[in-house]
Amino acid sequence: MLNIAIFGAPGCGKGTQSELIVEKYQLHHISTGDVLRAEMEKQTKLGKLAEGYIQKGHLVPDDLIIKMLADILESNPNEKGFIFDGFPRTITQGEALDHLLRDKNESIIAVLNLDVEEEILTERLSKRGEEQGRCDDNPEIIRKRLETYKVQTEPLIAYYKKQGKHFTVKGNKPVNDVFENIREILDRLIYQNK
Repeated sequence: MLNIAIFGAPGCGKGTQSELIVEKYQLHHISTGDVLRAEMEKQTKLGKLAEGYIQKGHLVPDDLIIKMLADILESNPNEKGFIFDGFPRTITQGEALDHLLRDKNESIIAVLNLDVEEEILTERLSKRGEEQGRCDDNPEIIRKRLETYKVQTEPLIAYYKKQGKHFTVKGNKPVNDVFENIREILDRLIYQNK
């Protein structure tokens, strides 16, 4: 099974690259952000809880996310693999994901870190906020989200480097160039794991 995690600061292009990876490698896409937004739209209990955290620029608690992921993995047993888009975001989540997959005799084979400069991220998120009307893409929340990312998510780089699974990809290039870099990494790993 080809299991990949893709992460990077908000606005780095995780969603766009995930779509291209899904299309090329036929993986099941799990975007915790998309799932949470759907729950918020439906105003489910989880959605209401998540909305309170997100509107303040905070991360949704790990136990809620892990339960949601376990349910998705359980209900999709015949997939070629999964791409975890924007998850894990903390070392605790990384450990929980490793444990969850280990229970299924699986593991993450690659963690793709999309690296984009902060000025470009702020510009992208502001534009997205204007175009899509997303409540979490206004200047004050953007600043908080980028700070949260630095403090809570950047430590994952060292965590996955120790496992030999971390790959940095420059995310400020044109979409197809970024994807070509990702494709080279994944094709090499697939070949090595045959």
